[in-house]
Amino acid sequence: MAVLDRLIYRSLAALLSWLALLPRSSASKNAEILVLRHEVAVLRRGNPRPRIGWADRALLAALARILPRALRAHRIVTPATLLRWHQRMVTKKWTQPRAPGRPPLAGELADLIVRLARDNPGWGVVRVQGELRRLGHRIGAGTIRKILRSHRIPPPRVGDDRWRAFLRVHAETILAVDFFHIDCAVSLTRLYVAFVVEHGTRHVRLMGVTRFATAAWAAQLARELTADLA
Repeated sequence: MAVLDRLIYRSLAALLSWLALLPRSSASKNAEILVLRHEVAVLRRGNPRPRIGWADRALLAALARILPRALRAHRIVTPATLLRWHQRMVTKKWTQPRAPGRPPLAGELADLIVRLARDNPGWGVVRVQGELRRLGHRIGAGTIRKILRSHRIPPPRVGDDRWRAFLRVHAETILAVDFFHIDCAVSLTRLYVAFVVEHGTRHVRLMGVTRFATAAWAAQLARELTADLA
């Protein structure tokens, strides 16, 4: 009796699965067949863990867009894996090759920078850079700052106190404006987002989103922002 019940249950389950295929389009059915065939081919390559090449990733990612949402989670490649592949592809697209580093600074110039900073505690990086330029040495501010940090020479405190006092007085009227970008998951299109942060209240204002961040677009956003802030 148990065997008969099991047979009836499996027959009903198969009949219902066949009925569920009726409203689906032929393109969806063909896509599922192609995915299943490719998954079987991948599984036959290795045991116990199959290896997926770049061609397999491209084919599975393309066919997954045609499959219904309910069938994407029952593949050998989950939607989270497809998203990770996409993020890796976006990172590789926008990764720039490393530029060759600058030649090391001569020891005499490093000693001169340290001597100028120690003999004049009120001088900052810009002042030290200007004095070196007068002596015929053109050295970047970042290089000077790195040398001073390596010798544990702190920056002058007078400028820091003035800047902090300025921020405290004008905190309610300071706006921080910046941009960030985001890449679309389907077309790899890069969108640029402009936003403003009010320094006093930490309130964030979303100004606009565009594919082409031009000077005219940024100027129009600035006009609209000043109109809103009166």
